[in-house]
This record gives sequence, C-alpha cells and structure tokens, in this order.
Amino acid sequence: MITIKTPEQIEAMKVSGALSKAALRRAGSMIRPGVSTLEIDRAVEAFIKLHGGTPTFKGYGGFPGSVCSSINEQIVHGIPSANVILQDGDILTIDTGATVNGWAGDNAWTFYCGTVDEKTQALCEVTRDCLKAGIAAAVPGARLGDVGHAVQKLAEDNGYGVIRDFVGHGIGRNLHEDPEVRNYGRAGNGIVLREGMVIAIEPMIAMGTYDCTVLENGWTVVTDDGLPSAHYENTVAITADGPVIVSEDEVGPWCEMQGGLE
Repeated sequence: MITIKTPEQIEAMKVSGALSKAALRRAGSMIRPGVSTLEIDRAVEAFIKLHGGTPTFKGYGGFPGSVCSSINEQIVHGIPSANVILQDGDILTIDTGATVNGWAGDNAWTFYCGTVDEKTQALCEVTRDCLKAGIAAAVPGARLGDVGHAVQKLAEDNGYGVIRDFVGHGIGRNLHEDPEVRNYGRAGNGIVLREGMVIAIEPMIAMGTYDCTVLENGWTVVTDDGLPSAHYENTVAITADGPVIVSEDEVGPWCEMQGGLE
C-alpha cells in the first residue's frame, strides 16, 4: 500500500533527510587510500547518534553496519570491514540513512578514492546524470515507468547496463515502502505519481553486464563480469511544485559539513 504524506510530514522527513545527507558527507570526507570501510561505518554511526538520529540501516533485516560500503564491482549492500582497505583508484559507494522522530532517511553516493581512471569516472558521471533524469521525471501525473525509462535510456545510450534485480522504493516511517521504483521501464506505464508520494530514486548502473550475484554473506551484490558499478540515490517528494529532494542538508546544525554532493 502506498502511503501519501502530508506537507507537514514531508517537512518532518526533511530533517531525517538532512542528517542522512550530512552523514554521507561525513563518509565522503574520510575516503582516501589506507582507510578501512569499518572506520567509515563507525564514524558515520557516531555522527548520526551525536545529532540525535538513529542509523536507519543498522540491524535492518539483520544488516550489521550503519552504512552499506560497496567497492568497485560491488553494486550494493557491501558490509563494512576492517579487512577492506581503500586503495588509490577505487570507487566506493556509501549508502546510508538516519531515522529522526520516526521518519527514515536514505541516500547514496559513489565516491572516488585518490585518482580514478577516466573510464570509471565517466560511468559515475553518467550514473549521477541518470539520478537527475529520474528525479526530473518524478512529477504529479507522470507514471513510474517514466522515471525508470528516463534512467534506462540515458544509461543505455551511453553503453552501460542497468541493474534489474535491485531497485528504488517508497520511504516514510519505514525504510522500504511501496511502490517499487525500477531503474528501467516503458514511458507511460506503471502507477500514476501523486502529490504526497515520497520515493527513493537510486540508479545502479554497471560498466558492463547488468547480471549480478549475491555473495555467500547473503548481502553483498557484485557484477558477474567483475566490472565496476556506480550508485547514486536521493529521497524525493512528489509535490505540486515538482520533485523536491528530501535528502538535502539545509536543515540542522550539521550544515557546515563539506563534501561536494548534490
């Protein structure tokens, strides 16, 4: 069942969204060769708690971390570990969120570690543009297929694979709510977007095949061809004035954080 949020509830979600984005910036500020993904996870957890939130991901479905830290060919749900040490040239997707006053936040970004090759940078830039295209399509009266089609067309026009097995979602009191928000689809198909819907749009785009496998840990998803994958995500409210990014960091005392995110 899709839950429609009131304008007041969307404003409340902006607080959790703001802390979620600030936590993502905190993670980004730590990414450099020699840092472990567990160090990043612990810093993000401490940051969220310091500012009155609860890490949305910690314990969700049994997930052990406060962030998903997915490196290179890992698409999503990478588990933070002291044994995963960042190297120059890696890309690292951090997916995290903060829950504040019962409202869940969720966002993701693929960060560069040191000097990343141009081919991988191009993948990341197109994936980020796919997120922007998906958000631009999320207007009242449009259909979910319009969002997925906008993402898919841009990715495939640039020769990349669109991950099928993992998708975006509705969000509110729960991290995952209806509807499912696919990164592929046919324009004009799917449910009609209505004012008050809040969805997490999160393109996951691979340099090669979209075929993927879940590792034995039951969480981490990797590309079958071993090529890199990028992932960007924002929480978006459907409003009469167009799509509003809820996962912004303009609210709260953490606004001084730096990071270059959008």
